[in-house]
Amino acid sequence: MPRWPQYGRLGALKDHPDTAPLLMRTAHANCRHPEAVAQLYQGLLPQTAPPTNHPATDLELVLLFVSPQGDIARIAAAAHKQFAPVPVIGCSTAGEISQNGYGDGGIVAIGFPKSHFIARCTLIEDLDITEAQPALDRIIQNRHQMALATPSWESEFAFLMVDGLSRSEDALTAKLAAGLGPVPLFGGSAGDGDAFEHTSVLFDGAVFENAAVLAQIRSNCPIKVFKTDNLTPTETRMVVTAADPGQRLVHEINAEPAARELARILGKDPDQLSTFTFAAHPLLVRLGDQHHVRAIQRVTPDGSLVFFSAIDAGMVLALADQQDMVVHLEQEMQGLSAQGAPDMVLACDCLLRRIDAEQKQQATAVSRILSANRVFGFSTYGEQVNSMHVNQTLTGVAIYPPSVRDTAGIGKA
Repeated sequence: MPRWPQYGRLGALKDHPDTAPLLMRTAHANCRHPEAVAQLYQGLLPQTAPPTNHPATDLELVLLFVSPQGDIARIAAAAHKQFAPVPVIGCSTAGEISQNGYGDGGIVAIGFPKSHFIARCTLIEDLDITEAQPALDRIIQNRHQMALATPSWESEFAFLMVDGLSRSEDALTAKLAAGLGPVPLFGGSAGDGDAFEHTSVLFDGAVFENAAVLAQIRSNCPIKVFKTDNLTPTETRMVVTAADPGQRLVHEINAEPAARELARILGKDPDQLSTFTFAAHPLLVRLGDQHHVRAIQRVTPDGSLVFFSAIDAGMVLALADQQDMVVHLEQEMQGLSAQGAPDMVLACDCLLRRIDAEQKQQATAVSRILSANRVFGFSTYGEQVNSMHVNQTLTGVAIYPPSVRDTAGIGKA
């Protein structure tokens, strides 16, 4: 697996003055630095405030995206204490997206000022429990309370972070959609670099596995929740003929051992299938009038395929063709800025996109585009959008200054 450049400085970095945000605040630090959280704290201070001013006076919520190279439990506890009483939520990552674009080994912090945002956060502790009504009741109550508190604010979105090894994202997003109603949802599955061993979410100073955190956010800023990928289906099809949906395992494709049959279709050696192969040759499933990626995580010793999202016998998969990622991403960012540039884009970008960009020597160009368009977030083990869990996509929310009018799909939810 590729390794991306480490952060070049130990301290948190505010954005350069010529690109300083009007609303959102961001900072990042090396996750191994003993004073990383204190540096993030300083990085999120208002630029016009005296050094003694506490972010709690004007921040509604802080997000942390933490590299697994750091001591996540220590970082979560320190951030909870440092930023109190401001809520701090977050997750582990498969890489971070900061003002430098792609990075590895850091912490990205994002602050939402109270002047433009109100937020409520819900921890869902045990994703194995099928009873969703208590969480849905909280979600409905949160939305009602925020609407009463800010009746003139019309923009809403929900941001989800979920354990990326729980295999529960598909069911969870479907359930949450029922409580959110018309509010758009997006999010990402927490990562563990390239290890695929331990993924976690952060809430109230503690670290949780097999859990999820949902942030419901209301604003007077126009917003646009989006999903994009650079993939189109080809005529090459295959059928899943034996699977274990609960484990996201495919045992057979076209009535043949799964890994061997996929290798034959791709013209590859079955013993050489790897994450690089899967990133370069995505598989799509058609749901309604749209195609969504069903990405492969790894090959098991018995030649089955482990997928990142829901899979079942009878599913027809299409091999995908890829548009140049740099060209496609540039076009998507231009589209988001058509009626005015976002103040910031909060994004969840699939690890497989990053691997593919690295393999094609495009990671630097992609990073430049992300940096130029003020995209911040993390690399994921999967993405969520509305009621669906997807793979190999970029999902996010573009947050615009209040001066950007509600045109061309930009504005309230």
